[in-house]
Amino acid sequence: MNRKKTRLQYQRKREGKTNYKKRLILLQSKKTRLIIRKTNKHILAQFVDYKPDGDIVIVGVSSKALEKLGWNYSTKNIPAAYLTGLLLGKKAQEKKIKEAILDLGLQTSIKGSKLYATLKGVKEAGISINASEEIMPNEDRLKGKHINDYYSKNPDHFSKYKKNKVDPKNISKDLEQIKIKILK
Repeated sequence: MNRKKTRLQYQRKREGKTNYKKRLILLQSKKTRLIIRKTNKHILAQFVDYKPDGDIVIVGVSSKALEKLGWNYSTKNIPAAYLTGLLLGKKAQEKKIKEAILDLGLQTSIKGSKLYATLKGVKEAGISINASEEIMPNEDRLKGKHINDYYSKNPDHFSKYKKNKVDPKNISKDLEQIKIKILK
């Protein structure tokens, strides 16, 4: 009998959850990793250290935490991602984290996306992360001007905001108020 030996890949690689080459490069830097993930409803961000027994989460934040601070808008848009990054950066400073390396995992890296809005928030909180300003969203998008413009053309698409009695025209003003609360 002539049987071919097949080498079974790691389970997370087979499932398409981990790119081990990319992970190894990040781990070789020996820096704390800033992990940013987006779901259908929220933005998740955390600072993680590698340990041989398993990664240790130092501090983590979900955009759902913004609701406790008075954020009544969507927790998955660019302004919410920015505020989530700012909140995480503030908490990371309390844990004495000064620098990190960005880990986006298998997510597609798109210039000006929610992922980079979160990164900008973390950087503005005072954490040193090597990233170009060119990939960050511009100030208008961070303040939600694009949401306000879209609302003026299609108010019917904002039924949840109407239900919660929130006006997207005030998103930049509310963003500044939440930003002040976070930075206190």
